[in-house]
Amino acid sequence: MTSQDVAGPATNPTYAMWRKLSDSAIGRGVFSAAMCLRVPYFGSVLPRVRDMRPGRCEVAAPKWWGVHNHLGTFHAIAACNLAEIAMGMLAEATVPTTHRWIPKGMSVSYVAKARTSLTAVAELSELPELPAGGDGVEVIVPVDVRDRAGRTVVTAEITIWLTPRT
Repeated sequence: MTSQDVAGPATNPTYAMWRKLSDSAIGRGVFSAAMCLRVPYFGSVLPRVRDMRPGRCEVAAPKWWGVHNHLGTFHAIAACNLAEIAMGMLAEATVPTTHRWIPKGMSVSYVAKARTSLTAVAELSELPELPAGGDGVEVIVPVDVRDRAGRTVVTAEITIWLTPRT
């Protein structure tokens, strides 16, 4: 995939909205709220997209009673939801409109108790080669979820399936 594929006129509408709104805190808040309207379950962690660009997305979520587990820490599945948001917004910024993506699987490691708000960073070291024709390709998106002190509390590898639009 070339930079032309992700920055040209065929940019995904979600990424185009981000580029339009991301210059201010209010704009980022509006984008995050719109994202939750489109995918309502994401709203359960009160996510805030901080950075979104081809190959990278950073999303934060506060620690509030709605994400607590029985220990009073950030629930493991809520952290998985945050990881999936980061992966999904990375995919929206990275995959051109000539292709579509869908999550196929997720491997998760719970490394430490999450006692604070969290930040998930999904990052691809290199952008994937996209399939031509009718073939699909699996892409593994690593996501690191950290607490306020920068300690990793959850790691995830989310497999997405990329196919050309037909």
